[in-house]
Amino acid sequence: MSIRWGVLGAGGIASTFVRDLAGAGISVTAVGSRDPERARAFADEHDVPRAHGSYDDLVADPGVDVVYVATPHVLHREHALLALAAGKHVLVEKPFTVSAAEAEEVLDAARAAGLVALDAMWTRYTPQSAFIREVVRSGTIGEPRLLTATHLQALPTDPRHRVNDPALGGGALLDLGVYPVAFAHDVLGPVAEVAAVGTLSEQGVDRRVGVSLRHEGGGSSQLFAALDTPGGDVAVVHGTEGRLEVDPNWHEPGGVTVFDRDGNVVDRRVADEGGLRGMQHQAAELERLVAAGELESPLLPARGTLEVMRTLDEVRRQIGVRYPGEQRGDAGVS
Repeated sequence: MSIRWGVLGAGGIASTFVRDLAGAGISVTAVGSRDPERARAFADEHDVPRAHGSYDDLVADPGVDVVYVATPHVLHREHALLALAAGKHVLVEKPFTVSAAEAEEVLDAARAAGLVALDAMWTRYTPQSAFIREVVRSGTIGEPRLLTATHLQALPTDPRHRVNDPALGGGALLDLGVYPVAFAHDVLGPVAEVAAVGTLSEQGVDRRVGVSLRHEGGGSSQLFAALDTPGGDVAVVHGTEGRLEVDPNWHEPGGVTVFDRDGNVVDRRVADEGGLRGMQHQAAELERLVAAGELESPLLPARGTLEVMRTLDEVRRQIGVRYPGEQRGDAGVS
């Protein structure tokens, strides 16, 4: 039986997701928005059969098996729990929630219900990321010692825009910095120590943030994110016997080049997503889990989601960013 997808939220990221699914032959059955007209416009644009004028109606739709949660960060917990309570599996847009405490609540609810709650950190599921993991773990570049990664953009400065609004979980870290933080966790493993600095806006969100991580396996990461600094984002993994470089704008489909210690190219792979961004891979992984009767993905298990969220919690603690009404526990790293 094919999996029937519902999309909760009708914004830009939901449009990208649905386009990627359509390009990969995965159909979306329904969309839900708080605004019925917006839901209908989204459905018409993307050839989605059913449009619901509320989130409650979407999750109650008997023709939906999985709900993709695509609302602002601060609503991920609420909407994931809403879908899980209705018996739906969930794919929750990154960041999974705004805190580790909220993430744990969602993951516990999914486990208790026997449902999948998958973190939509979409880069984790792509063939490009699989190749990077293969290179690092094979020893081709020796022992990985240092990872550097940036995610810099020049986003709107309007204080009402979601990236600048504390009430919507704004700031560079959760919107952009989650990419390099998740990448560092993927390549170098769990984090033992965090050091962070940030520049905050008048609204109290981070405009720029720099993060140094010491990983339990001995490697180190240097990561940067910014809302007000355009740049061709880079990612490099340095090892004792060589290095791995991802082409600029590394979180998008592109190329990966492997060098030996003398700077000679020993391997190169170029991702071919057929014009898609690559978000279809996370959907395919969730469908695989459901078909196999599995609750967690080996590519990003619940433990991995919580480890990333705890690192983000600690970064925010150190730079002084806290969101109104958020639930937050001990970050678990220092």
